[in-house]
Amino acid sequence: MVEPKLRIEGVDYFYDGFQALHSISLEVPAHSVTVFFGPAGGGKTTLLRLVNRLNDLVEGTRMSGRILIDGKNIYDPDVNVPELRRRVGMVFALPLPLPGTIRENVVYGPKLAGMHDRYRIEEILERSLKQAAIWDEIKDRLDSPANALSGGQQQRICIARSLALEPEVLLLDEPTSGLDPISTRKVEESLHELKKDYTIIIVPHSIQQAARVADQAAFFLMGELVEYRPGTEIFTTPRNKRTEDYITGRFG
Repeated sequence: MVEPKLRIEGVDYFYDGFQALHSISLEVPAHSVTVFFGPAGGGKTTLLRLVNRLNDLVEGTRMSGRILIDGKNIYDPDVNVPELRRRVGMVFALPLPLPGTIRENVVYGPKLAGMHDRYRIEEILERSLKQAAIWDEIKDRLDSPANALSGGQQQRICIARSLALEPEVLLLDEPTSGLDPISTRKVEESLHELKKDYTIIIVPHSIQQAARVADQAAFFLMGELVEYRPGTEIFTTPRNKRTEDYITGRFG
């Protein structure tokens, strides 16, 4: 049996006594797009943040259960958290380019990690921008300010910045929520290419987007995992009434 890239086992999570996640267990296969969808407050983003330990410094929280990448519990005491976050990249809903040029934004991570080979850095720059489906649009103005780009372009620069570190897992939290339809389509199209090299988990901004991109999809409701199945099945023949109501717009 092939070991899943990511395995979540019985995860409970609490904020100041409020239980945000209830016994979440699921397996994420490598080289696939997994969608976490459901109403706001369902626990989707919380779970994403636990996968690269962004909640470590949030006071008054507590987690039980295990999250494993390649069979290794990422919460074991011997885990190097900065190295984990290099392996597990994350892109947020709002594009947050760094001050500076497009080039500086994308190669910031590799340079910070100690890479100084100019030719290798240029290779990373071009590869990352191509993978993020923006190279052709900005290849002639790499030394222009990143914050002068459109919102859709800025978001793809942020994706490229994550890809520059060659993460094994890429987490996307509503990455197209503020984008126009054309930019949204470009980001979605890039996912099909990216999964050849990465394992992707995305919180989509709509049911329609979830159905378009999901290899497998997990429906979350009030901190519970209600249903987890292949995308081609869950959006056409959901097994759970709550999932069906949400997908068909009868939820509420």
